[in-house]
Order: sequence, then C-alpha cells, then structure tokens
Amino acid sequence: MSSQIRDVQETIAMSPDPSDPFTSLPRDEWRDVFFALPENVRESLVAELNRSELETFVDRLDPDEVTDVLGYADEETREAVLATLDSERREKIDFLLSFNPESAAGLMSLDYVTVDSSRDFAAVIERVRRFEERTGQVPTIFVTDEDELLGELPGAALSVADRETETVADYVQETPRIRYDRDDEEVLEVFRQNRERTVAVLDEEDDILGVIHADDLLMMIEEAAGETLYEFTGVAEEESVLDGPVEKVRRRYKWLILNLGTAFMAAAVVGLFESTIAAVAILAAYMPVVAGMGGNAGTQAMAVTVRGISLDQVSLKTGKRVVINEAIAGAANGLITGVLVAAIAVAFSFGEFGILLGAVIGISMVANLVIAGFFGAVTPLLLDRLGYDPATSATIFITTATDVLGFFVFLGLAQAVLL
Repeated sequence: MSSQIRDVQETIAMSPDPSDPFTSLPRDEWRDVFFALPENVRESLVAELNRSELETFVDRLDPDEVTDVLGYADEETREAVLATLDSERREKIDFLLSFNPESAAGLMSLDYVTVDSSRDFAAVIERVRRFEERTGQVPTIFVTDEDELLGELPGAALSVADRETETVADYVQETPRIRYDRDDEEVLEVFRQNRERTVAVLDEEDDILGVIHADDLLMMIEEAAGETLYEFTGVAEEESVLDGPVEKVRRRYKWLILNLGTAFMAAAVVGLFESTIAAVAILAAYMPVVAGMGGNAGTQAMAVTVRGISLDQVSLKTGKRVVINEAIAGAANGLITGVLVAAIAVAFSFGEFGILLGAVIGISMVANLVIAGFFGAVTPLLLDRLGYDPATSATIFITTATDVLGFFVFLGLAQAVLL
C-alpha cells in the first residue's frame, strides 16, 4: 500500500464522518482506498455515503466487489442501488449476494466461460473475445464434456496451439474444485495444495457456479492472519489500529482483568514459599526464567494443536498421541534448556549450594516444560470438545497452569533440597 493511500486511510478512519474525506478523493482512487480500510470503517463508510455517492462508487466495480460493498448496506439501500445497474450486472450481483460471504461461493467471481471439449480454437477465441468486450475482464476458460468439468484451458494455449492439428482437449489442465458451501478455511487449504491455480466452484450437481483466483484470497488471508493474532492476544476482532484510546480501553479491559485474576493465583503460590525465598534470595532471580520458558513452550504446543484441530487432523477422542508427544517433547526441551540454566546457576554460585541450586533449577525446567506440553495440547482439545474456540480461550488457561504449577514445583523443590 502506498504511503499516500495509507495517509488517506488514516484520515478516513479517524474522521467522525468518513464519507467526507472519502468522497473528496478522485473517483479512480475510491476502490483502492475502500478495500484498504479496516472492516468496521468500511461498514461505517457505506452507512454514511448517500445513495447517489454509493451508486457512483459501485458503478466502477466488478460484480464480486459490488457484492462486498453492498454487503455492508441495509436491505433498502441495497435494493435501490441494484435497481440503478444494468440487468446483466444486477443479475450477477443478486446471484452472488444469495450466498454466505464466508463460503467458497462468497469468494468466487463470475469471470469465466465454459467451452465444450469438441470445440475448435477459433470458436473458443471468439467466445473469449465476446466476454472481454462485454465485461472488460479476461475470463478463465473451463472445458466441459456434456456439462462435466474436465479442467481449465490455459489462455496461452490460444496463441501457441496449432489450430489445424490440435484440439482444445490437448491442452486441458486439471482444475482444483470445491463445493460452493465450503467455508473459507477449506478454500485456503485447496489453494495451499494447488499454488498459483484457479479453483472452480461447483454446486451439488457438479455444475460450475464461479471461479476463485489466488488474488481473491489475498485480503481474506490478511484478515485471517490478523484475526488469529487478535485471538491469541485477547483483542477484539473489530478493533482497528486507528481506534482512539477510549475505544481501545473499552475493548481490552475485561481480558486484562481476567489475566489479573490468574496472576494473583500465581502470586498466591509464591506467597506459600515466602520464607523459602527470604532464606534463598537468589531463587527470585530464576523464577521469571522458569515461568517464561513454560509459557513459551505451552504456546508452541497450543499453536500446533489448534492448527491440527482447524484442519480436522485431531480431536479429543484421537488426541492421546498428540498430548503424549507434546509432553515428551517438553521433557526433551526441558532437559536441554535445564542443563544450560543449571550450568549458569552453578557458575555464578559457589560450593555445594551452587550444585544443589543448579539441580533444582534444571529439574524444575524439565518438569515445567512437561507441564507446558501437556496443557498446551490437552487444553485446546478440551475447549474444542466443549464447543469453545481454542485459539481464543486456551492461552489464559495454559499460562495459568505453567505459572502456578511451575512455581509450585520450583519453590517446593527448592524448599525440600536447599533448606
């Protein structure tokens, strides 16, 4: 995104009436600026634009883009704007609006043509030419045989094929396909397995409804990445970087209060060993190390498990192996890092006390990373089984487990060995 568009985006997002700075832009910049705005700002902007401005805006957009814009409008405004469009565009947009926007059909465009495998190249070229003249778009060419999708005809074939000896069927490439009602996560997975390809969207009878291009997914991927980051940190999906301080406080304070409660649980465990810490003050220096390593290891295990859940690779019923593997990995990583921390503890301490301190820290590190691996895997599985989103809810439980149990093991072991 250019710095100029970024500056305009900030001005629009911070304005009480975002339609004023938006409509003051040259009209050929409206599209780029609009789709670069956060979703909540887009919704506010569509609500603030008057009907004439909205009609002017959508008049220059492709049908799938018009669908995205009108998805933010109320039904009365949507119908009024659609009535101003030509019948062919209105029919396409009505068709696209009938689908769930977070499904494969909600992502697809109608920029495709179908040709029978028996057609010659001259007929295909003429079909493509008419489509381009009518829509201004270069279509994807799907090849069918008695309405059954065979694959895609690359556009390059139209210029390199020998029209005297070769047929359309000679150049057909296999096309990834997906049902129209599959959610956007499944669409992403199809593209991960078929990079730089288009995907055909089919109905229940395997007839072609539309096409999804890799470009259509870019915005969705960016938004999905942002949502994942928000979920892991307890930030509301609707929050924008341009929100004011009052709005940011309103969206975040509940999560912080919940985290404060878990912090007091860890503090209560530390309080049980107040005399131990007073007698061996050096323990206080290593407490953040034990807790921090446990939290990081738990987050790693959680991230892998949440991904497995999202891809339907694992569930609570089949997750025993995952939990065991993460616990074993935690033990191994705990041994590696524990030896390093123990060596540092021994190096900076003296005599028998230093060796015992190193042993306590090393053993505690192993124990806490086993705890982290176990809870990092089992917590998302349990939350998923109970119907909660593990990406949103798991972090706080895992952090609580590693802090509370980690401190208990570390300080309890220190009290038993060092005093």
